[in-house]
Amino acid sequence: MRLSSAGLSLAFALSLGIAASPEARAQSDADRATARSLGQEGQQAFENKDYATAEDRFRRADKMVHAPTLVLGLARALAAEGKYVEAQESFNRIIREGVPSGAPDVFKRALDDAKKEVDAVTPKVGAVTITVKATGGMDIPDPQVVLDEHPINSASLGVRRAIDPGPHVLRATADGYKPGELKFSITEGGSADEPLMLEKDLSAPPVAAGPAPAAAPVASTSSVDLTTQGPSKARKIAPWVAFGVGGAGLLVGGITGILAIGKHSTLADECKPNCNSTTAQSDLDSYHSIGVVSDVGFIVAGVGGAVGAILLLTQPKAEATTQPVTGVRVLPVVGLGTVGATGSF
Repeated sequence: MRLSSAGLSLAFALSLGIAASPEARAQSDADRATARSLGQEGQQAFENKDYATAEDRFRRADKMVHAPTLVLGLARALAAEGKYVEAQESFNRIIREGVPSGAPDVFKRALDDAKKEVDAVTPKVGAVTITVKATGGMDIPDPQVVLDEHPINSASLGVRRAIDPGPHVLRATADGYKPGELKFSITEGGSADEPLMLEKDLSAPPVAAGPAPAAAPVASTSSVDLTTQGPSKARKIAPWVAFGVGGAGLLVGGITGILAIGKHSTLADECKPNCNSTTAQSDLDSYHSIGVVSDVGFIVAGVGGAVGAILLLTQPKAEATTQPVTGVRVLPVVGLGTVGATGSF
């Protein structure tokens, strides 16, 4: 039996008062009392054909204490306003949830009424297929679509979407295109599938199809061009450092060699007929030490000269426009019994 207006008002007073459902039992007494009052206000507004107020009161009451009688009142108010999509979902919500065993009779009657009344609402739900295309007919990827000021999930584009009858406004934007707008109207149970066309925005910057390839490095005008500037400063200095070390070794070897020669003359006089004296023995040890230092100096000179020559010869060559390097050029000469250097200035 369908719940009458008076019966529904009484149902709110009874069902919420006894708090039969587990969800209702979880609410506080104040919440149940408030929900009961809101339900009665909603039913009174519905009877007065103030459907917007009825929707508001039933919606608030159901959020406080969920009960099939309150959802039924909300669904009826929505249907009276022409909001058939949400009304249909509200009726189906009651049907999906059902009522627990031992529930009040008013809950069971609300379920029966929902099953009957949803059949009257369903044929009135309209449909629209939303598509966004360029003026040439090409699909536009990833448009941002708003229907009646509500953003549209992109997954619903290109397929039938439930919509209430009446006038509607569709707006869309996309990168590289001018914003577009389409006004259309849906009759009860009717449908629309006219696409929204967007015009190309010639003033907009081009949209990249994917990640831009890495650009080839371009040398700054203030950077050093290694292909035209020749060896780096460090490479230029390195040979002369090696020559400097070799020169120092040559100098040490030469000085100690002269000292060794002088010491040799002294020993020649002291060692006649032999070198057994303490003075002669001391001079002999000094002679040997100076000789070792002299040998080391010449070895360092030879190594330094060789390294410097190698570094100098292996330096990267500059282009023809590069100014030739000027300065001292020294090359070591090492041979059997001979240590020296040649150079140009």
